Amino acid sequence: MTSAEAPDTSGNGDTKGTSVIVNAIAVLRCFTADEPLLGVTEIANRVGLHKSTVSRILATFEQERLVERDTETRRFRLGLGLIAVAGPLLAELEERRVAYPVLRELAELTGETSALMVWNGSESMCVEQIPSHHQIKHTTPLGARYHDALSASVQVFLAAEPAERVRVLLRSGAITYPGLDETSLEAYLDRLGDVRERGWAINYGESSLDEVGVAAPVRDHRGDIAAAVLIPAPRFRVSPDTLQSLGESCKAAARRVTSRLGGETP
Repeated sequence: MTSAEAPDTSGNGDTKGTSVIVNAIAVLRCFTADEPLLGVTEIANRVGLHKSTVSRILATFEQERLVERDTETRRFRLGLGLIAVAGPLLAELEERRVAYPVLRELAELTGETSALMVWNGSESMCVEQIPSHHQIKHTTPLGARYHDALSASVQVFLAAEPAERVRVLLRSGAITYPGLDETSLEAYLDRLGDVRERGWAINYGESSLDEVGVAAPVRDHRGDIAAAVLIPAPRFRVSPDTLQSLGESCKAAARRVTSRLGGETP
């Protein structure tokens, strides 16, 4: 029996009820854009629960259409019921509504995918996307989460954090940086300073060899970063000159979204 499944001996069901909720959330978070299909055993191994417990959680989710079973593999994927849960939040997310027409214009102008990212404290998450019209393109699925230090949008958000907070996130592994040591950490902090000064961040094939990303901050009425505009593109289509153009276009789009939000750009 795992600690998460230990019986409640406190005289009330609060602890046990909390454990059930935590376990259920952990199961949902196993599904990602890279691994949308998972079996019971895979999930059980990742969350540290018995397969029988995971099966019961998935059976409940399946009844509520939060997950669905693939007819061929019998593995599970996230279900359409989640849209009903997330829909009200996305509809009320002002940054998403305000940014949509700007993202469309940006995708038409650059020919590349445009996306809107928000920050949850340790991850950059995609809440809107306009895909490129090119057959070969890079996309950022809605709901995708990024915690790679070299991701362009992650750089934008971390550039607004105090240096000590960035150190904590990198040293703890909450933000990943392969081969991190004190020298590379300080160099990364300098890089974030360049992002602040330039007004946009660059990821030139550092997270994925065939992908380039540029991102720029969207600010609210207090001047704080509320979101980031991201342009992901195939590396073969982005020369150094094109990279500069993409970055400036991304920065201009982010400023338009900021203006539409009633925000201020320093």
